[in-house]
Amino acid sequence: MPANLDIRRVESSEAAEIYITATPGENGSLQVQAQEIFSGIRDILSSEKAHILQEKVFGTQSAMEEILRVRSEAYGDINDGIAPSALCGNEGISAPFSGVQVHAVKSAAKPEALALDGDLCGRILRVPGRAYLTLSGIRVDQSTQTAADPAELAKAMLEKSESILKQFGADFLSVPRTWMWLNDILSWYDDFNQARNKFFTDRGLIGQGSRQSMPASTGIGLYLADGSRCAMDLTAVLEPVDSIQFLGAVGKQQCALEYGSAFSRASRNITPAGETVFVSGTAAIDAGGATTNIGDALGQINDTIENVRAVLRDMNTPDEDVVQVVAYCKTTDVQKIFDGLKGNFPWPWVTMICDICRPELLFEIEATAMIGANK
Repeated sequence: MPANLDIRRVESSEAAEIYITATPGENGSLQVQAQEIFSGIRDILSSEKAHILQEKVFGTQSAMEEILRVRSEAYGDINDGIAPSALCGNEGISAPFSGVQVHAVKSAAKPEALALDGDLCGRILRVPGRAYLTLSGIRVDQSTQTAADPAELAKAMLEKSESILKQFGADFLSVPRTWMWLNDILSWYDDFNQARNKFFTDRGLIGQGSRQSMPASTGIGLYLADGSRCAMDLTAVLEPVDSIQFLGAVGKQQCALEYGSAFSRASRNITPAGETVFVSGTAAIDAGGATTNIGDALGQINDTIENVRAVLRDMNTPDEDVVQVVAYCKTTDVQKIFDGLKGNFPWPWVTMICDICRPELLFEIEATAMIGANK
């Protein structure tokens, strides 16, 4: 069975945004699966004359070297030298390669490569009236990672991202969405939260007199292929300025800051071709911040999906506007239960096996939607 390629598209007079979700077919070696996926993505981008803005590759650490080798070979001259976020977790029930998510754009202007200390780390796209920036795999030097205190490590990672934003006269108030990749998340999530809370307080995103302008976010137990203890991706809207809507409380859940996590439940912002809604990593947590259905995977899956759909309803965003989704399952047993349900939703899924931010949480979802997306 060949690779599964899901394409979602939004177009304006200035640009078209294309979201591709690619997952392996049921048969074939790792190399064959990777060739089918990356050749399919290459063909879509080439036929559209589109360019990658951000890319995530999901699999196991042992498989990632081969996956990225095939990617480089398949992409050929469409490869701009900016590495995707190569995100590793435990092996799922089908294969060590879980899939790929690509956010691409077609416009008169091409994305420009961004570098920090000589390393390519992101892209910026400028179209009339809009400027959009992405960063991928931001982390501190590996030698620092092994010795640093967890809170200091998180602080340094955030400062590194901030230094890139400052090159363009921006800061974290321009960031609608972050992804925090936290190896061994259960051992130091509290330390991470304390570091992020202090960083955002010092920058005026939260605290007395602020507007609580926290990015939507995912903090999850995946890690980059190099084994980094923490790394991050983000998107930033440089133009139009002050155009991001941060929703600390939306749907059925209250503000996560009330129990110590500095992120908004969702954000809404201008992107090159329209409006994007980012739904943060969402789990089976009630309005008071307590985990629901402890020990009941099916109950947590149903609660989580309903929590995500409640956010989408509050944002006037139908299921059909969802362009990318990742489901995080704690174990393969949870994945088997989820696989029996996911076909009920018209969403393009990638599924990963990893720890979630609380020991009792078994399932989490994040979603991205674009208003008026067409499959």
